[in-house]
Amino acid sequence: MIRAIVRPETADVVTDGLAEAGFYSMTKLPVFGRGKQKGLTVGNVHYDELPKMLIIIVVEDKSVDEVLKIIQYKAYTGNEGDGKIFISPVEKALTVRTGSTEI
Repeated sequence: MIRAIVRPETADVVTDGLAEAGFYSMTKLPVFGRGKQKGLTVGNVHYDELPKMLIIIVVEDKSVDEVLKIIQYKAYTGNEGDGKIFISPVEKALTVRTGSTEI
């Protein structure tokens, strides 16, 4: 499972890039959070948590590197807050409608 937290303005570019590469099944959620920079200060106003998008996609092990490259390339702006990607194993998945355990 790959969970990518990206800027809202790059989320559609990332998901379009994944779809173009054949990775269609994913979940995209609006979230709020902060990273190492502990928010953002603009003038006298401090924003403790910033809007981000969370993209969740489950792929076979052989596709992980390709998906990571797409996300990194499409989400990159070169500025702080471009995002973070987390990779973790999936032990089992179950389709609700059919009961199938294939991913």
